[in-house]
Amino acid sequence: MALLLYRLGKFSYRHRWLVISVWLAVLVAVGGAAAAFHGTLSNNFQIPGTETQQMADKLKRELPSSSGGSASVVFEANDARFSPAGQEAVTAALAKLKTLPEVQGTVDPFATQAQLDKAATDLAAGKEQSAAGKAQLDQAAADLAAGKAKIDAAEQQMTAAGLPPAAIEAQLGQQKTALAAGQAKIDAGTTELKAGEAKLALGTRQLEASKGLRFVSEDGKAAIAQIQFKTSINGLKPEVRQEVQDIVKEVSAANVTALPSKEISEDISELFGTAEILGIAVAALVLIIMLGTLVAAGLPLLMAVVGVAVGVGATFALSGAFDMSSISPMLALMLGLAVGIDYSLFIVNRHRGQLLSGMDPEESVALATGTSGNAVLFAGLTVIIALAALVVPGLPFLAVMGLSAAATVAVAVVVALTLTPAVLSLVGRKLISKRAWAKADKHNAAPGHETEDHAKDEYRSSHGWGGIVTNHPWLALLAGVVLLSVLALPASQLRLALPDASSEPVSSPAFKAYDVTKRSFGEGMTGPIIVVGDLPAGLSEADAKAKQFDVADILRGTQNVSAAVPLALSEDRRTAVFQVIPNEGPASASTVQVVSELRAEKGQIKDSTGVSIGLTGQTAGNVDVSTKLGDALPPYLAIVVGLSLILLLLVFRSIWVPLLATGGFLLSLAAAFGAVVAVYQWGWLGTIFGVENPGAVLSFLPIILIGVLFGLAMDYQVFIASGMRESYMHGEPAKHAVRSGFSHAAAVVTAAAIIMVSVFSGFIFSHLNMVRPLGFAMAFGVLIDAFVVRMTIVPAVMYLLGEKAWWLPRWLDRILPDVDVEGAKLRKPARAAAASPEAEPETVAAR
Repeated sequence: MALLLYRLGKFSYRHRWLVISVWLAVLVAVGGAAAAFHGTLSNNFQIPGTETQQMADKLKRELPSSSGGSASVVFEANDARFSPAGQEAVTAALAKLKTLPEVQGTVDPFATQAQLDKAATDLAAGKEQSAAGKAQLDQAAADLAAGKAKIDAAEQQMTAAGLPPAAIEAQLGQQKTALAAGQAKIDAGTTELKAGEAKLALGTRQLEASKGLRFVSEDGKAAIAQIQFKTSINGLKPEVRQEVQDIVKEVSAANVTALPSKEISEDISELFGTAEILGIAVAALVLIIMLGTLVAAGLPLLMAVVGVAVGVGATFALSGAFDMSSISPMLALMLGLAVGIDYSLFIVNRHRGQLLSGMDPEESVALATGTSGNAVLFAGLTVIIALAALVVPGLPFLAVMGLSAAATVAVAVVVALTLTPAVLSLVGRKLISKRAWAKADKHNAAPGHETEDHAKDEYRSSHGWGGIVTNHPWLALLAGVVLLSVLALPASQLRLALPDASSEPVSSPAFKAYDVTKRSFGEGMTGPIIVVGDLPAGLSEADAKAKQFDVADILRGTQNVSAAVPLALSEDRRTAVFQVIPNEGPASASTVQVVSELRAEKGQIKDSTGVSIGLTGQTAGNVDVSTKLGDALPPYLAIVVGLSLILLLLVFRSIWVPLLATGGFLLSLAAAFGAVVAVYQWGWLGTIFGVENPGAVLSFLPIILIGVLFGLAMDYQVFIASGMRESYMHGEPAKHAVRSGFSHAAAVVTAAAIIMVSVFSGFIFSHLNMVRPLGFAMAFGVLIDAFVVRMTIVPAVMYLLGEKAWWLPRWLDRILPDVDVEGAKLRKPARAAAASPEAEPETVAAR
């Protein structure tokens, strides 16, 4: 592989304009495709085949008016309570929303609350009327009974007096007819009374079902309106969201504040913000300090930008064909920038060092591509494997996320191996400052400088950080393990959920809407649970309503449920929709438990009412996603670790190095989880990281962090361990090779880690709240993995193992192909390169 990359580097150097032209053409093509075919990003995390999706599909078929997404708008009076003008303004705004093509309907809070209040009054009046009617019927029945008794007595007297029946009938027939008519009236009145009592009973149950449910707060200061859309919330275009916000904010003229919920107000159309730019600025500063010139520092940045433009551009171009979450291009952007800078830096830094030592520029570029480029290739492969394996859990949004990020990393690798050598050939000597050139020329001209260089390397390897670690390997190992173990302790309390508005910044409209809703109507109103019922066939309207209330009574009896209300009934009376209001918000542990208990009550509801139920809606869907992601973690981790162990076995031809790399990753992963829990779930250092409302951790953060951190950890493992193996393969004793290899790689790995941490840290303060914990987890994970695991624990253990670190069974050594990651086949005398610049290394020429 090293020889192939050597040739690729030389080709790119010699045909720089061809390579640059090809990449320019790719950029134009991808840019055009992105502009022409891009779709709408969403945060749709539904999983096909789950109960949530099945119930949503059922509603779409059988009750379309209830199948679209819904969102709320909270209106708050700026005065003590709503004025008539304020109420009219809200009603007018909602009426205007109904005219939008994307809106199915709206629920006017004032009209609905008036109906609820009137229902209670009407019910009380109806009960009084029913009682009065019953009293009248009872009195009429008593009068009728008395009249009948008199007639019976008269008939007995006439019979006793010997009057014939015809004479008796002639005298009493008219009275008997009147009694029969009175009885008919009483029977009709009784029937009417029973029907009225049945309606009153249904009304009483309806009132009980809606008890605690309000649309206008008791103090009259807040009102909550529902908006039903024809499509899912995630399918709404940004311009529609904005139009909805513009319309509801028209109420400000009536001294009313409109606060749309997160579903409406969140903006996922932008990828880059100020914080992300600051992170890249820090990375640029590190490059300038390390490489010494703006040209050299700008080159890795330029390569990263090209890689990101192609990778993220292609992602956007495909967003019209696939349902893509907003975090997919963001993850691709984060990784593309980080690895794009680092991969190019490794090659540029190697080339720079070789130029200063007097190597021919073309040979230096080719050799840097064959050695450092080889490490870049295999490091990139580990990242790509880890990200591509996100398809394994079977979650569509996660698969798209992983594949888009993996493709962007693959582009970054190809850019580093082709475009970097081509641009280096254009830059030439400008890569290095004139002062550095003068110093290098003077040094190279001095007699015996090779011996002096060797002495400096020896001193640096034994007195630098690598020297400290290897002089006290047991202490370094113990300190590193203890530190990571302590950091990992909070990870045992990890709780996963998809974020709701409670985790948004306090100043955001989404949080303000959540806060007013919580204070005025209860936290559960921010995330209702939708229950879909399948009723038996052949029910009358009254029987169907009774069944609805029977189901609602059972749902309302569930622990931590404040209300359960029948919402809709299909025309054939087979499908019913219920809204369950939990006591707390959608991301709370109690609401997750409510979803679980509601599903556990399916059998009880079926047995007692004959109705089959299923859950749907955003809250239930979020719980499904979190559960599915949690279940997918162990197999995903096993697949990623297994595949990467095989790759590392090929790269290092050692049993212990891959195991050490993986064990170190597990330590840094646990520590990263612990830090995320402490900051984002417990709120430690929340003021520093902008965590104003700590809560559950983003549910897909662990699985993404596993993939990304494993890939990046293996990056640094490859760069550090390949330097050690290179020294070992060139004849140095194993323990000495640990020191010298570490010394050669430490500076560039340190810079690369700082750059990656800087880029990821920029996303900690992203305008997308969902991205923040992901940026923190990646930044912290890379920080501790690079400096505690790869630069402390790994050299300590490698030093302790000595020759055993490179042990490989003979039978396995014969089977494994030699990928030559350390570039041993590219070593040749410097004088051969100087005498014949056109020649390849000796091993190449010999073939």
